[in-house]
Amino acid sequence: MTEQNGKDVRSAILLVHCPDRKGLVSAITEFIFKNDGNIIYLDQHVDTQEKVFFMRVEWDLTNFSIPSEKIGEYFQTLIAERFGMKWSLYFSDYVQKMAIFVSKMPHCLHDILSRSQSDQWNVEVPLIISNHEDLGPVASAFGINFHVIPNVKENKAAAEKKQMELLKEYDIDFVVLARYMQILSGDFVSQYPHGIINIHHSFLPAFPGARPYHSAYERGVKIIGATSHYVTAELDAGPIIEQNVVRITHKDSVEDLIRKGRDLEKVVLSQAVWYHLKRKILVYGNRTLIFD
Repeated sequence: MTEQNGKDVRSAILLVHCPDRKGLVSAITEFIFKNDGNIIYLDQHVDTQEKVFFMRVEWDLTNFSIPSEKIGEYFQTLIAERFGMKWSLYFSDYVQKMAIFVSKMPHCLHDILSRSQSDQWNVEVPLIISNHEDLGPVASAFGINFHVIPNVKENKAAAEKKQMELLKEYDIDFVVLARYMQILSGDFVSQYPHGIINIHHSFLPAFPGARPYHSAYERGVKIIGATSHYVTAELDAGPIIEQNVVRITHKDSVEDLIRKGRDLEKVVLSQAVWYHLKRKILVYGNRTLIFD
């Protein structure tokens, strides 16, 4: 649900992109107005280089004259076909189901679970999958089903098959890799296009490998960063959702960098999940537009 004037209202959220031309904003807003919808959010952007129009609009459905299940059909026929629009339609009262993949590091998992069980996020977390036993007690403390599926080279295909079966069994909408230290296959990723969110322990691409903070320390960096992105078949090359940095000085040890970096990872990953839950992200090519 969306809050307006202190009250929860059911709303529709429309994400649109198409070749830029005159009359696009007018056509979309008139469609909402003529059917007694009240716009509660609107943001639009034009890429002047590629001449592409982008828009996110949200409206109150309280008095909207088109039934929810028919809105997409009406919009496609009356507006989208005329302007060559590609669009996605969502409803604020739909509660998404999120699965979390983890290995041994607990910091991102703790942060996500704390937020998901507060009033901040409208989401369900029915499932945590790991390739190690270590974080089972965390899942148990939050009352979430925990499944261990070792994912080694010899049984990677079988492991992913079990993972996918669980995701379908729990009717999962999207997946968060909360420092899951395994590479997903292209076949697995293709099942959730723009539906798998990862956190990377640096700006991309920078200081790759298993010991990024040691590499950063040896280079005498003055900032370290974290990047959250959608997972694609190409490793660490998916559309970037959120990034941030923290200052470093010569006084910081490797342990200080690790501590500061992990704090940053939690915030960046949770912000990316928040954008995804609020339908604030429009993916175009290998880029994202993040609407305020």
